[in-house]
Amino acid sequence: MAKSKDNKKSSSDNRVSKAVVSRLSLYLRELSRLERAGIETTSSTKLGEMLGFSDAQVRKDLANFGQFGYPGVGYRCSELIATIRQIMGTDQRWPVALVGVGNLGRALLGYRGFSHQGFNTVAAFDLDQRIVGSEIEGIPVYNLDDLDKIVVEKSIQLAILAVPATAAQEVAERLVAAGICGILNFAAVTLKLPDQITVIGVDLAIEMEQLSFAMTSRLSS
Repeated sequence: MAKSKDNKKSSSDNRVSKAVVSRLSLYLRELSRLERAGIETTSSTKLGEMLGFSDAQVRKDLANFGQFGYPGVGYRCSELIATIRQIMGTDQRWPVALVGVGNLGRALLGYRGFSHQGFNTVAAFDLDQRIVGSEIEGIPVYNLDDLDKIVVEKSIQLAILAVPATAAQEVAERLVAAGICGILNFAAVTLKLPDQITVIGVDLAIEMEQLSFAMTSRLSS
């Protein structure tokens, strides 16, 4: 059997763009779908066709992290899934805190996709005494004043911020002070935090604006 040309490089040794990382997530999604369908192997051409990318783009993205695949076979789905999970850091379970249990927060607590990808929401925080002490979707809701203690107890490094924009900066600073290193921010505001803190912003209104722009451009062309 031909040996895999697998010479992986640590993702920390490479400065890759956000676009590459985003495509890795898409590759992982499609590979997982193929694996569930019982398909054991694929190629850069097939993977690219599923996502609207060229085979050269797929190979270039993966080459940021090493050489993968088997001559005459292509990629073994299970192996490439494991490799991308290792690159993305989702080959381990991440305990996550969610701050802000309003309508959006409740919806996020009910979203099962996080746990499927290795992110376990283990604690939620709010100031509303009507829900503090309860469980939502099986996840305990704590008073925000208990943040420091719970973050340490549950070894939490990642947090989801789903509070109003007016409160986001203050709450984010409290998260950092408690030991949180990465924040997924759903508040419609840019956070100003130390450089060593990783912040990913999710602004649904901006995404809709991008969709509107694409549609307007298409209709006017």
